Amino acid sequence: QVQLVESGGGLVQAGGSLRLSCAASGRATSNYAMAWFRQAPGKEREFAAGFSGGGFIQYGDSVKGRFTISRDNAKNTVYLQMTSLNPEDTAVYFCAASVRRAEVPRSPGLYDYWGQGTQVTVSS
Repeated sequence: QVQLVESGGGLVQAGGSLRLSCAASGRATSNYAMAWFRQAPGKEREFAAGFSGGGFIQYGDSVKGRFTISRDNAKNTVYLQMTSLNPEDTAVYFCAASVRRAEVPRSPGLYDYWGQGTQVTVSS
């Protein structure tokens, strides 16, 4: 079992940056594929970024080139650095862990553990 707690969300102007954190407890994140998803009101949960247990990284098309996922194994924490934010990035951002550590699943249904989410609001 792993518990995930996100933080770092907030209100930011268009063009600004935010860094989200996902603190994991229970087991090391290197035992899982880790990912960030986001969900805007009325929309499906969308894959933003993730990496496999071995460190292979993938990004969703809508955030590629603007968002960077990273991790600090010593702190058992995963980060999402978000830059050049625009109002379309407004969503609740969730951290997730999958036991399918050899890959980077893009479907929310393939993740086993979720955090409670953190709200990101980008004003125009």
